[in-house]
Amino acid sequence: MKAHTGDTIIVESEKVAQPNRTGVIEEVLHEDPSRLRVRWEDGHTSILSPSAGVATITPQKIRAEGPSQ
Repeated sequence: MKAHTGDTIIVESEKVAQPNRTGVIEEVLHEDPSRLRVRWEDGHTSILSPSAGVATITPQKIRAEGPSQ
């Protein structure tokens, strides 16, 4: 799992009744094993070391927009 600053991360809940957590990776502190600083949807920030299969990372979309006409 390769993570970059700005990517979206979704962490699966360990409890059935609890929803998944979604956040944005603010900083990659260490690549292997992954250690990430994440800002969650509720505004809190935490350091996360996701285990295999627990998190899904979606790359940040980069838009190449030309001048508007």
